[in-house]
Amino acid sequence: MNMKAEKELELINRHTRSPLSSEDIYIFTVTLCDNEVDRDFERFSTEALVTLGELFVGKTGISDHSMSSRDQRARIFRTYIEKSQTEKTSCGENYTALKARAYMLRTEENASLIKEIEGGIKKEVSIGCAMSECICSLCGKDMKKHLCEHTKGKSYAGKLCHGILKSPTDAYEWSFVAVPAQRNAGVTKSFTGKEEKITMTIEKFKSLSEDTLITAEEMESLKAHISSLESLASEGKAYREQLTAEIRKYALIIMPDVNISAFIKGCKSMDIREVKDLCHSLRAQANGRIPLSPQLAPVKETSDSDNSDFRI
Repeated sequence: MNMKAEKELELINRHTRSPLSSEDIYIFTVTLCDNEVDRDFERFSTEALVTLGELFVGKTGISDHSMSSRDQRARIFRTYIEKSQTEKTSCGENYTALKARAYMLRTEENASLIKEIEGGIKKEVSIGCAMSECICSLCGKDMKKHLCEHTKGKSYAGKLCHGILKSPTDAYEWSFVAVPAQRNAGVTKSFTGKEEKITMTIEKFKSLSEDTLITAEEMESLKAHISSLESLASEGKAYREQLTAEIRKYALIIMPDVNISAFIKGCKSMDIREVKDLCHSLRAQANGRIPLSPQLAPVKETSDSDNSDFRI
């Protein structure tokens, strides 16, 4: 065993409970991510790649981001940055990639996976990480925290807008996947924390043009937002109908001769706050003529020891 192999075995055994020999393990190299703009119109900054390299040491390799322990197959024991002196990215930077050395046990269960890796079938990977910043390449605003007037994937004056991912806060896992997002590194990013959820706001949607591309995550976010708005609209419609029915009743008490259809029709031009105020006003006037609550209505007895308001 040469010195390099001995050093790698030493690094691997830092992650094991029992020492492993070179015959027990299969070692391979994987490209985790790079600084090229990917299919999601995002790229990692060079500084972010360095930090991610530190965070990914010891992280487990799984399949398709499955959180089940059954799908744990490999583990990273060393990472390094590989920077090209000749190849440039679409942004004019030197192409830089974060690479990792990983190991897995030579077991019967892993035998087929090892063959697929050797045969070039399994090679694309996706990483799960948390990034605290996504900077707009055009205006410099943090697109995760501020409403940016630019849209990722759209060109402005010949310049493509994309997000620059900076300041990693955590690395969760890396997975073998079928379709990579990053063309050169073969990497798809996965933000699993709630704070990392990509959102598509109505304001941003209104600013999209016909040739704008949006990500699958943004599409799902937009669908969820529309569903939420539809639910709220349904509840608001039901509330307005309830107020309108009460207005009809109170108006007939106060003004028996009023053209009630015309009166209710006039309410349709009011916003919900005006309808609510009108309902309260008519109720007070109607109550002055005919008590709306019976004077001998039973009063529910209460006790100081009643804690029903706090029951769940």
